[in-house]
Amino acid sequence: MKAHHIEEVLFSADQIEARVRALVHDMAEGCRSENLVLIGVLRGSFIFLADLVRELYRQDVHPRIDFMTLESYGSGTESSGTVRVAKDVGMEVAGTDVLVVDDILDTGRTLSFARQHLLALGARTVRTCALLDKPARRSVPFQADYVGFTIEDRFVVGYGLDYDGRYREVPHIACVTFAG
Repeated sequence: MKAHHIEEVLFSADQIEARVRALVHDMAEGCRSENLVLIGVLRGSFIFLADLVRELYRQDVHPRIDFMTLESYGSGTESSGTVRVAKDVGMEVAGTDVLVVDDILDTGRTLSFARQHLLALGARTVRTCALLDKPARRSVPFQADYVGFTIEDRFVVGYGLDYDGRYREVPHIACVTFAG
């Protein structure tokens, strides 16, 4: 792990909570399906997904929930460029309406891969939701259906996002700077 420190808070816990409520308000009508499945991309999405699901419940939306693990970073700060399924969904998605939830839309490879993978498994529809969108890093053309916040090209942690497995528990989103 490189020498680093956490600096500027980009989004406070209160700002995140308000944005999650607004996001669910925007997406709730489109999520009214008898066969809705929310799939969180582990590990970074777990806090965001939990908050989305609780807010969807308040909007009388009751999805089934599953997870998949897609890897492209390892323990580094840069994507390897190749996405692989480390743990696939455990439930049948054929014929379902899927909403894939991820922590960050960076290069576009992970969410694009997840969408195509789930369609290949027979999902009727696949929409995507990212807590953060970093368009400056996009290397494949992809736009999420729902986005929490758009950010500049900075490395961030907190609210599920990590650096080498650390800082996921931080209730806000902050920038990381690296020494040297």
